[in-house]
Amino acid sequence: MANIDEPLRKVLGDKTAKALEKGLDLHTVGDLLHHYPRRYAHRGELTQLSGLQDGEHVTVMAEVVKVQGRSLNRSPGYVLEITVTDGTGQLKLSFFGRKGSYRPEKDLSPGTRGLFAGKISTYRPRSGREVRQLTHPQYKVVAEKGAEEAAQEWADEIIPIYPSTKALPIETIGTSVGTVLDQLTLPADPMPGPLLGRRRLIGLREAYEGIHRPRTWDELNRARARLKWDEAFVVQAALAQRRLAAAALPATPRPPAFGGIQAEFDARLPFELTKGQREVGEEIAADLALEHPMHRLLQGDVGSGKTVVALRAMLQVVDNGGQAALLAPTEVLAQQHYRSITGMLGDLAQAGQIGGAENATRVALLTGSQGAKARKEALLDAASGAAGIIVGTHALLQESVQFADLGLVVVDEQHRFGVEQRDALREKSGGGRPHVLVMTATPIPRTVAMTVFGDLETSVLGQLPAGRSEIRTHVVPPEKPAFLARTWERIREEAADGRQVYIVCPRIGEKEGDEGDAMDMGDAMDMGGAGDAGDDSGRRSPLGIMEVLPKLEELLAGLRVGVLHGKLHPDEKDAVMRRFTDRDLDVLLATTVIEVGVDVPNATVMVIMDADRFGVSQLHQLRGRVGRGSLHGLCLLVTDAEPGSRARERLDAVASTTDGFRLSRLDLEQRREGDVLGAAQAGRASSLRLLTLQRDEDVIRDAREEATALVESDPALSDHPGLAAVLASLLDDDRADFLEKA
Repeated sequence: MANIDEPLRKVLGDKTAKALEKGLDLHTVGDLLHHYPRRYAHRGELTQLSGLQDGEHVTVMAEVVKVQGRSLNRSPGYVLEITVTDGTGQLKLSFFGRKGSYRPEKDLSPGTRGLFAGKISTYRPRSGREVRQLTHPQYKVVAEKGAEEAAQEWADEIIPIYPSTKALPIETIGTSVGTVLDQLTLPADPMPGPLLGRRRLIGLREAYEGIHRPRTWDELNRARARLKWDEAFVVQAALAQRRLAAAALPATPRPPAFGGIQAEFDARLPFELTKGQREVGEEIAADLALEHPMHRLLQGDVGSGKTVVALRAMLQVVDNGGQAALLAPTEVLAQQHYRSITGMLGDLAQAGQIGGAENATRVALLTGSQGAKARKEALLDAASGAAGIIVGTHALLQESVQFADLGLVVVDEQHRFGVEQRDALREKSGGGRPHVLVMTATPIPRTVAMTVFGDLETSVLGQLPAGRSEIRTHVVPPEKPAFLARTWERIREEAADGRQVYIVCPRIGEKEGDEGDAMDMGDAMDMGGAGDAGDDSGRRSPLGIMEVLPKLEELLAGLRVGVLHGKLHPDEKDAVMRRFTDRDLDVLLATTVIEVGVDVPNATVMVIMDADRFGVSQLHQLRGRVGRGSLHGLCLLVTDAEPGSRARERLDAVASTTDGFRLSRLDLEQRREGDVLGAAQAGRASSLRLLTLQRDEDVIRDAREEATALVESDPALSDHPGLAAVLASLLDDDRADFLEKA
């Protein structure tokens, strides 16, 4: 008998176990049982030989009338040809290989009846008459007695098709799984019996049989439902334990204060907060007042007003004598946040300065490229507590950065930071853990929020502030060259009206390091060449801004064009952004450094070159840089992707809606989920084998509900040892560490 943890070599022998280990990284009985078939086939209805069509997948029952082997003329090979009939016609079965190597030669002698399954093909021998054949068909010999019943049973059999490798045939995997199932002993089902009853789920033994050896499609569906549930439930139990553990950690309460800097800021706001901003603000304020650390995900579509919500939370902490750190992924975004926050606060950010308000604090900026004097001043303001708000990039994570009383960490565009980086900042709090607010402008599907971010409470800003304008999006395709010509005309018209324009390219395209990627801009502007994003074979390299710039100087002669990319010195980047913000530039030619956070209300047009080279979420983020004020926005997706291609379908989808949550579901459908417990960052295969985040929302929601209730009643799972063991096996040291820091 074999248990889940039994090494495969003890059950299957060294040779087969070694092949499974080398080919598929399967080491134990449990590994093999969880190597599920990727699809299933069945042989289909029995077909009369007289009605066969070329290209059909068929199953026939017939009698062998002739067996003949012959050598091939053009190679040293050999073909065994077996002719069968069912009385309505004849069919040839062909087996290629070495002479004497055929099992069919022994099984299928004349007079034998059998079932044969495969794909019909035709060939024309020298005689000139077309011959129908099955090449290397599956077959089964049947006895005369009960032949019809046996034939139908064989034709209806469900055949599992396993993921395999060239050196490891599917048959070997199937046989190995059968051997393991025949010897399998399982402990008590890890899922509580009442839970299985409530959710109408079958037992685990039955599920393994049903997924690997289903007798009916209903049996297979019930097996998949149970095993999907297990994947969802175990992940949700792990996250529920994390939420419970986080609630037990100490944190300094930072309740709302009356008459402080936050109240003064609210009174000065030149606009009214949206209903969503008020509701989310109340959720965050209540979390900050608790004695355990807040862990909240704030997601909202482009332009939904997350920065104001985050700033009000930071001011609430400052009112309580604490500090807030805002971590941004790029220097451009950090500087933008710094300017935006100091601009919104006005004299409330000028503590200790002439003209500073009574309740004022300071805002410090800390980046890696700062000069020694500015850096020293920022470090001192953070360490002394003089700065209530510290905005920075990865520079905030360095050991030399200290805080007087770090009460809140705000992480902007959190997906751009690794777990280790976020954890390094969180550890800088002196007494207890700081509260954490994670922000993303990339809308997250509900299933991802429940799973990948399942240990965070989630707040969603779905309402745009008053005054935000419509953004129209159009694809500029290769089959309509007049559209591209009109693009340059439209840019000139906008500039003539005092408006500004972004033009974004996928890469820099400098001569140093990537000159081999350069292409003739005339060809590029003519949109020559086509293909799908993700398959660059035979395609030109993506456009670089340094290649586009000379052409723009011709097309947009007389306009003021600035260039912005990641390789510029930070002072240059800041100077270019200031010129664009101050309307000293008409056009900003940039890479995706302007993807998030950049806020220039006067910018009305976004032109994205080689738009098919960007992901759906990136396109949506870039589009959100325009239409940020009372002026309507226009986004033009320039592409050489042909109609009907996947790339064009993706661009058409982006053009059809400005609903970021709808687009996020499309984005998820086009990508793999990765490992929800951290293997995406560790390079391992996903722990989700059957569960899919885009299709199984109901399963994930129900599993979250059940897991939360169970963990709240039994936090250590002491009354559920089987479930605790499964959880421990899933959460190896690396994944447990990931969850601990996430």
